[in-house]
Amino acid sequence: MANSSRLRAAALTTAALMLPALLAGCGDRSKDSDLSAQKLDWKDCTAPSEAEGGGSAPSPLPNGGTWQCATMKAPLDWSNPKGDTIGIALIRARASGPASERIGSLVFNFGGPGGSGVSSLPAFAPDYAALRTRYDLVSFDPRGVGRSSPVQCESDSQLDVYFQQDATPDNGAERTALVNRTKQFNAACEKNSRKILPHVATTDAARDMDLMRQVLGDDKLHYFGISYGTELGGVYAHLFPKNVGRAVLDAVVDPTQNPEQSALGQAKGFQLALDNYAADCTSKTTQCPVGTTAQDVKNRIAKLLNDLEKKPIPGIAPRQLTQTAATNGIAQSLYSKDFWEYLTEGLEQAYAGDGKILMLLSDSMNGRSEDGQYSNITAANIAINCADEKPRYTVGYVQRKLPEFRAASPLFGDYLAWGMVSCTNWPVAGAADHPDVSAPGSAPILVVGNTGDPATPYEGAKKMVEALGKGVAVELTYKGQGHGAYDSKNRCVQSAVNGYLLDGREPKAGEVCS
Repeated sequence: MANSSRLRAAALTTAALMLPALLAGCGDRSKDSDLSAQKLDWKDCTAPSEAEGGGSAPSPLPNGGTWQCATMKAPLDWSNPKGDTIGIALIRARASGPASERIGSLVFNFGGPGGSGVSSLPAFAPDYAALRTRYDLVSFDPRGVGRSSPVQCESDSQLDVYFQQDATPDNGAERTALVNRTKQFNAACEKNSRKILPHVATTDAARDMDLMRQVLGDDKLHYFGISYGTELGGVYAHLFPKNVGRAVLDAVVDPTQNPEQSALGQAKGFQLALDNYAADCTSKTTQCPVGTTAQDVKNRIAKLLNDLEKKPIPGIAPRQLTQTAATNGIAQSLYSKDFWEYLTEGLEQAYAGDGKILMLLSDSMNGRSEDGQYSNITAANIAINCADEKPRYTVGYVQRKLPEFRAASPLFGDYLAWGMVSCTNWPVAGAADHPDVSAPGSAPILVVGNTGDPATPYEGAKKMVEALGKGVAVELTYKGQGHGAYDSKNRCVQSAVNGYLLDGREPKAGEVCS
């Protein structure tokens, strides 16, 4: 994402859910007597809001039931739990099996930060049908996201300009333009969202989840966190270790990294995914249409991006495909092996002077719908990251780090390095260098890492296991491609995860699926 603190660690969230249509995605202080006793008014869900990504109301469930939505009241400021409240939007599908076998609610966070769980859960629900036999499937828009007091920054037309900017400046004038444009965006966030910005940190969302657990009537929080959702799950376990039930963390964020280390890790991860894509394309029996060898594929992509820096090509009128939009679109296509065919088609068309598909991919990453409306995923993503992350990087610092980032990825290095300036002029101070996820006393947490993951590199899973603490985490490795493991539909991964969540059966430590 242009000018983000990092390419969004999303698990094909609301933004990516748009893709097929576009192309045819401390201590426990939460026990407040008033709010924990509230009764939720569940009703049939309406269509998602513009901030959630828009679209139609979720379809009826396979058993004839309906998706139900409700709003939970939570403190605006958890340091003043009896003060002003905000609404947290929830969605659920009731368990499909016998009531006698129901375990409780299984709460999902699909990543981002900034993805709407209210929009994402119905789209992904078929993948979790087995889990619904014993759980109510529940998700939510975290504070600052979708319908939950959404962070609002710039208008749709302003965002079109924002995403067309040069995110990899090559000279002083371009660097000044990038900094000024970032200041403008951040100032708009402060003007339009001043009240919510100080209260969107991951620790705030974790406290909301413990309140949610109580309001849903569960003694323990059963949880499935994906991508950024793994960070949220780790922070929850740190704050409320005794309240952790059966929990799974898939596509794992490295909790030991500061923003610079995270961005550098993503540079390596996306480069690995690009290498794998190029090797896959050129290894097929039919000719790869975008290169004769893996290196040729990458060389031609590099040339395309260099040419677009000098002269953009037609994208989606009136917008043109710039170097930034093309890089963003390529990154989006690497989130899933299922998207590689779109990348091939998009590159073919771009080489012929048509940038539509790469721009559609970029729009999907940025939460832009076909009618030009943006969800609030970009605003929420930046607001949550900047609330969490203490470091603020200068232009001079980024310039000194460029060689290291370029060595990690000739294609994505500059892009991710310059993304580190997005929080530099943010109006709210960041909380810490990295999250604290140590969780002594927690129930076992299943941590699933994918060796080919571009957005949350595999090494993060082992770091999460270590950071959670001795005896807490059980690690499962998937030797695959794309972001995440469970949604790859690998039978070994799904059997292990289902076995734990449904029956409490832990896989053997260090088990490997391929």
